[in-house]
Amino acid sequence: MKWKLDIRKEIKVAVALLAISFLIAFSSRKQDGIVCKDIVIDLENIQENHFLDEADVLKLVEGSGQKIIGTSLDYINLKSIETKLKYDKHILDAELFGDLKGNLIVSVELRRPIARIVRENAPDAYIAEDGVIMPVSEKYSSRVVLISGGFTNQLIESEDLTKLEEGKQLLDMIEFISDDKFWKAQVAQIDINSQGKITILPQITGQRVEFGKAEGYEAKFKKLMIFYKEILPQRGWTRYERVNLEYDGQIIAE
Repeated sequence: MKWKLDIRKEIKVAVALLAISFLIAFSSRKQDGIVCKDIVIDLENIQENHFLDEADVLKLVEGSGQKIIGTSLDYINLKSIETKLKYDKHILDAELFGDLKGNLIVSVELRRPIARIVRENAPDAYIAEDGVIMPVSEKYSSRVVLISGGFTNQLIESEDLTKLEEGKQLLDMIEFISDDKFWKAQVAQIDINSQGKITILPQITGQRVEFGKAEGYEAKFKKLMIFYKEILPQRGWTRYERVNLEYDGQIIAE
């Protein structure tokens, strides 16, 4: 009896697989020869960072060097267009596919900025959450922490913070600040000198925070919180001009 039941199960599975294969083949045959009638841009922008809009993406697609409208979807090099789209640093990912109505669907995901590099004698840039350096946009300015100082040239030249050990540590520190409501509101600017040493310029309190390098940033922020909660309320909020957190187990205020 069990043997008969197993045979029935195998037959059902085989029939189901055959039906799926038929549907796939039918769909493929229906797509063969379909001419592209329209380009539909699907822009995934959850964080509302409007560096690019649908018109910008459409312009990139149309400037790919291929004739798209009126061409069979089978003859459009979709991978080539995807690659071209990803050359734009604002774009994290791109995927193209055709539907049965003759639409070329262009699905694009934008990068999210978490910091802005500011320089006196050179263009600014943004740091994306994956570490990639993005150019600024005339259309949109994102309200994020500012990064300044001599070390910014090395960051921009790297094109990606994850290529530098100091860049990785800085990226982790910026993400830590961005994910914490208090620090996100308090840290206005991070100045990094050519040796990679950080000075934090706070939003509310007036003290310059000499942070040292980004390594061990969580312990340093804990010390800074102790300074804000326990020392300033007792000694006065305007008494100190700077606080140094660089050394283990020490808070030096002057």
